[in-house]
Amino acid sequence: MAYNDLRMDNQWLPFTPNRAFHKDPRVFVAADGMHFTTHDGRQVIDGISSLWCVGAGHNRKPINEAIKRQLDTLDYSTAFNASNDKAFRAAEMIAAMAPGDLNKVLFCNSGSEAADTSMKVALAYHRARGEGHRNIFIGRERGYHGVGFGGMSVGGIPANRKVYGAALLPRVDHLRFIHDPVNHAYVHNTEPVWTEDPLLELENRILPLHDPSNVAAVIVEPVAGSAGWYVPPQGYLKRLREICDRHGILLIFDEVITGFGRLGTAFAADHYGVQPDMLNFAKAVTNGVIPLGGVVCSDRIYDAMMGAHGSAPEHAIEFFHGYTYSGHPVACAATIATLDLFREEQLFERAGQMAPVLGDAMHAALKGLPNVIGIRSYGLAAAVELASLPGLPGKRAYDVFLDCFHRGVLVRNAGDNLVFAPPFIVERGQIETMVGTLADAIKRVA
Repeated sequence: MAYNDLRMDNQWLPFTPNRAFHKDPRVFVAADGMHFTTHDGRQVIDGISSLWCVGAGHNRKPINEAIKRQLDTLDYSTAFNASNDKAFRAAEMIAAMAPGDLNKVLFCNSGSEAADTSMKVALAYHRARGEGHRNIFIGRERGYHGVGFGGMSVGGIPANRKVYGAALLPRVDHLRFIHDPVNHAYVHNTEPVWTEDPLLELENRILPLHDPSNVAAVIVEPVAGSAGWYVPPQGYLKRLREICDRHGILLIFDEVITGFGRLGTAFAADHYGVQPDMLNFAKAVTNGVIPLGGVVCSDRIYDAMMGAHGSAPEHAIEFFHGYTYSGHPVACAATIATLDLFREEQLFERAGQMAPVLGDAMHAALKGLPNVIGIRSYGLAAAVELASLPGLPGKRAYDVFLDCFHRGVLVRNAGDNLVFAPPFIVERGQIETMVGTLADAIKRVA
């Protein structure tokens, strides 16, 4: 298929420099296993699980067949005042995987909707308990929680916020970021140990400023994925849990990226041994095949919401929230097949086994190359950070991304970072190819 066979005038690409794209289009027409096929017949290794989604690899027949069977059985049904069998089964499977008493699943369609849903649950929960004054949220600098107005408000990536400032939620504050570029520029499959406590500011400035009794929730990514794969200091999440418990503040983990195997466990909550009050998920839950997201809430939250309506008429709705496609039967069928496939092929364990292979390769091949100022590997993901070109932040990484693509490897550029997060089925030889291509590109672009 040639370029002139594609009419590209009408699609406005998201998070993409559209003017540059039209000069150098990158179009996929097929995918299988670890590889894409481009419109001009080239093979490109999917080094990023297609934005953290495709954990089991592309074109997996069990998932495809489950979708086909569902389309022939129940293509769609409303989620309001009714549901479907696949939604109940998918919720049961997700709750069984989630830690502790995280047993109640609210379905939506994406990570962005999951973030806004969890924030609405937090407000409704505190109101149900008679503490409706708890309406302040605390996110983290350089955090990413989607592109809804709630998620952008608690998110901390400047470019995602600057155009929308007047419409962002007003009662929001942010924790300091979790990266120390001086002492921990290089993180190699281990948690960095800080000599200072990055959460002292939360206890000594942020909470006293707002008064803890006014704070509804703290929301964080266990590992900061979208910003460029930044690993929290050792003990950080456990201490954050303790602070939230001390003040009656809900803790929300945004596991849209870390959920379903990226760290070698079902969730980062399992990996770090910290249970949040809510856990947001999306992406890999369907292997990226069909959109589905959700929030897993604790029994305590659900029970409080139901209990607050104990004297209300039985027809009264307890939580005015939901989406047309919440628990879509086809998406839930894909979820069931995906989770079965993860279990049958032990893909979470495989991700854990391949994690040091990727990390070792990144540090061995990239450390010391021109303009490399940091490398971070943890779980089955790794990032290399490049020095910015003066006045052109992100340009050097973007040029490296283009160079890699044209040489058959898809790497993600995030600001001045280049990130690999391959499907869990990745082989050692493919990791060597990916990292070698990236190393050569960095040398050429430098």
